[in-house]
Amino acid sequence: MKKALLLLIVIITFSCKNESKRDNKVDVTLEVKSEVFPMELGKVFQKHGGINIWRKAQILSFNKGEEIHTADLRSRKTVINTPKYSLGFDGKEVWLSEDKKGIFKGNPAFYYNLYFYFYAMPFVLADDGIIYEKVNDLVFKGVKYPGYKISYKENIGTSPDDNYIVYYNSETYQMEWLAYTVTFSSKKPNNLFHMIRYNKWEVVSGLVFPKEITWYKMDKSGLPTEPEKPATKFTLPLLSQGKIGVSFFEKPIK
Repeated sequence: MKKALLLLIVIITFSCKNESKRDNKVDVTLEVKSEVFPMELGKVFQKHGGINIWRKAQILSFNKGEEIHTADLRSRKTVINTPKYSLGFDGKEVWLSEDKKGIFKGNPAFYYNLYFYFYAMPFVLADDGIIYEKVNDLVFKGVKYPGYKISYKENIGTSPDDNYIVYYNSETYQMEWLAYTVTFSSKKPNNLFHMIRYNKWEVVSGLVFPKEITWYKMDKSGLPTEPEKPATKFTLPLLSQGKIGVSFFEKPIK
C-alpha cells in the first residue's frame, strides 16, 4: 500500500512540475533512437499510439486482480504489490516478501515480469536485441492475420530462447493475437506455442493498451479454436514520464 501511495505522489508531483514550467522556454537536446523494426510493425506501433510516446515514458502501472504491477520502462525494474505479498526485480536480483511463508504460489523469477510483457504488447517488441521474421498468416474464422516472429539474440534477458509471434489486422494494423513459447525452466528452444487473443483495448496517456486478454485452445495445426479460460482483465492503468526512486523497487525491510 505504501508503495502504491508513493507511486501516486510521484506522478502528481511530476504533473505539477510540468504545469509550473509550461511557460518557460528551455533548449533541450534529445538523443534520437534509430529504429530497426519492419515497416509493417511500425504501422502496428503507430496504430497503438506511436513508438515515440512509448520511448518517452518512464513508468507503467496496471492492476491485475489484487496485484498492482509497476515497472520502470528504462531499467525494467519491477514491483508487484498485493495485500499479502510483494515481489519484484531491483535491477540485480528478484525478491519475494510474504506476510506468511508460502502465500505466493509460483516462481518469482518467472512471474515478476510475465504480465508486464503481456500488457505492454506490442511495444516491448521494439526492445533491443530482437530479430524479426515474417511468418505465414494466422487464419481464424476465415479471417487472415499477417504476423511477425520475434526472437532474441544471445544473452538477451533471462529467457533468450523465448519466441513471440504478433498477428495484426491487415487493414487497421491493430494487434489481434500473440503466440508465444516458454523456455524459462528448460532453457531450451521449443515450438510449443500458446495463443492469446487481444480484442479489447483502451487508451492510456496516448497509447493503446489491452483491457483484457484471452488464452485460446489450439488445434493440431496450431490454429486457435475457442477460449481456454475466462479473460484476464486489467484495471487502473497508468503511464507516466515521471521517475520513481530506486528504493521503490527494493525488497521491503520488515
